[in-house]
Amino acid sequence: MRILAVTNQKGGVGKTTTTINLGAALAAVGERVLILDLDPQGNASTGLGVPPHERKETTYDILVNDAPIEEAVINTLVPGLDIAPSDADLAAAELDLSQTARRNFRLRDALERFHDGRVHAGLAPYDYVLMDCPPSLNVLTINALTAADGVLVPLQCEFFALEGLVQLQRTIDRVKENLNPRLEIQGVVLTMYDSRNNLARQVAEDVRAHFGNTVYQTAIPRNVRVSEAPSFGRPALIYDYRCAGSQAYMRFASELISRERQIREAA
Repeated sequence: MRILAVTNQKGGVGKTTTTINLGAALAAVGERVLILDLDPQGNASTGLGVPPHERKETTYDILVNDAPIEEAVINTLVPGLDIAPSDADLAAAELDLSQTARRNFRLRDALERFHDGRVHAGLAPYDYVLMDCPPSLNVLTINALTAADGVLVPLQCEFFALEGLVQLQRTIDRVKENLNPRLEIQGVVLTMYDSRNNLARQVAEDVRAHFGNTVYQTAIPRNVRVSEAPSFGRPALIYDYRCAGSQAYMRFASELISRERQIREAA
């Protein structure tokens, strides 16, 4: 079970869109995927068609009330793609966990119990856990980074992109030093890319020059169909499989699987 935190401290870069559509693309090629919605806005949950009234147990209950992850898991429209949803209660997690022992390890402990429980019960383990993180450095993001094997960074092709990525690298280095020695940047994926835009092309070149092979070759284009899909409660791959955005996410998933295979072989 590979655990990836999808995060960027800057908002509006496509974290949730990437989490939803990457999860759907991985499931489409036979991987078993669980999404953990760690954003109090619950956009990943809404975007996968889980309305608020169906979120009986949430990631708040997992983190604060020690609820087993399996009690929160909901099947989505995509076979092989499940989600543990969130709601507005998650915004109180920082305060509610302030005096809790191992406050930064709550999610890692829960995921270990979840994985071990599935193995002991003879159930197929998930291949990937994707954690949709909020756009801030709080207890939710720290829990995700402490639990993760790697960090997947969606990066919008705009002026301040590289500066934000350098700041995120510093955060990852601190978490790695103090909480999670195995943490690495798994990859950077360029989002909202418009090849006709000179600034977007320059930012992409700068990011690739600075971070080299860490940056995925696949760039996710700006695409109206991808933007429309969440309002219908489904990933773009179900809403419009043939659109440019859906096809880009399929290529990205294939590239990610190949990179993960290389990581396993090198271990």
